[in-house]
Amino acid sequence: MSRVGVIVLALAAVLAVASAEGYDGYKIFEILPKTQEQNDFLYELSKMSEFYDFFALRRQPNHLARVMVNPNEEENFLNALAEHNLSYSIVNDNVGRSVEQEFQLNKLRRSLSPFTGKGRLSTERYYSHGEINNYIEDLEQRFPSRVSLKTVGKSFEGRNIKTITISNGDGRAGKNVIFIDGGFHAREWISPAAVLYVIGQLVENFEENAELLLDYDFMILPVVNPDGYEYTQTSTKARFWRKTRQPYESAGKTCYGADPNRNFDFHWNEEGASSNPCADTFAGPYGFSEPETIIVRDLINSLKGRGSMYLTVHSYGNYLLYPWGWTADLPDTWEDLHEVAMSGYNAIFNATGTEYTVGSSTNVLYIAAGASDDYAFNAGFKIAMTMELPGGGKLGFDPPASSIDTMVKETWAGIRAMAEKVIEKYPTERVEFL
Repeated sequence: MSRVGVIVLALAAVLAVASAEGYDGYKIFEILPKTQEQNDFLYELSKMSEFYDFFALRRQPNHLARVMVNPNEEENFLNALAEHNLSYSIVNDNVGRSVEQEFQLNKLRRSLSPFTGKGRLSTERYYSHGEINNYIEDLEQRFPSRVSLKTVGKSFEGRNIKTITISNGDGRAGKNVIFIDGGFHAREWISPAAVLYVIGQLVENFEENAELLLDYDFMILPVVNPDGYEYTQTSTKARFWRKTRQPYESAGKTCYGADPNRNFDFHWNEEGASSNPCADTFAGPYGFSEPETIIVRDLINSLKGRGSMYLTVHSYGNYLLYPWGWTADLPDTWEDLHEVAMSGYNAIFNATGTEYTVGSSTNVLYIAAGASDDYAFNAGFKIAMTMELPGGGKLGFDPPASSIDTMVKETWAGIRAMAEKVIEKYPTERVEFL
């Protein structure tokens, strides 16, 4: 039988598998709130994360909200929608089946496209944290004058967290830095994929992008939360896991992890974060309780005076968001932030027609204190940005393999344009020696 025939039969088998037990009975709903009252009602529901997992919810009405509902709460949910005159549609009536199909497809892709630890990564599938570390280690071996790796710490479960710093190899110290990270939230697989593509462009396609590295270095952390990321890739019961994996006790029950993007000690545990260890937005027992967020904090602080842009890549929602996330007030330099964000918006729209929403985090979405971009901006980065990539697939967080290439290339167009704007606005001071 031909390779194509094998793939077709394998895909047919995947589509026939049973549901993943962890999400049996779960459904994903789309709702269109038409009034602010309806919108605010959904926001209150979103705080009940043991029952409702909101994937999309805007601050203003007339934007589709998307939520996954625990089957034990579905009757109450539908009654509440009726009470508030909210119409809905079901976009996925069997989340468990979709999760199981995704896992089987990913298993098939890995067998058909194995990574040996050497050479380029493809955009045909998602990669494990170990494979990602192997890839950047190989880049350092192949491009020692332009690439340096550093193990900046370990996750709670002991995984090595590494940064890759990319330069043009001229040996000039003191350049300004663009710091990019991905994989904050475990389930957002497209985020590390996009960040890996950025790394590949800067290192392996250096000639095409040399001007970005003339007076700037890039420091990149591909996966902030490797424990959570691996958990979502190895258990069908954990596909929508968001947090880290450190255990916490709550009323005699063990709950795992904190939301790393609520754990930064800048307006920590204010509105938009939870003190409940079992909640998806648990801020941790104190700021920087998670080793993963301590690592990002220390990297941000190590770049004091040199950090021009901090960019954290998330999914999903088509947003380019800047501070503040802890208040609806805008920072004094919001016009600079908006200018950089709009350069990314325009580049993406011109490349593919995809539209992003641009604005401050709180004014586009809802308030969320304790986030990394607010911390970086307060720590002195001139530009701090959260980029929420488009969704895809049956779950939203699972753009199919056929979409990865398009999405990461589109994302690169936006990141490249924002980097160009930052380099233009904040040039590295050149020191001439006589």
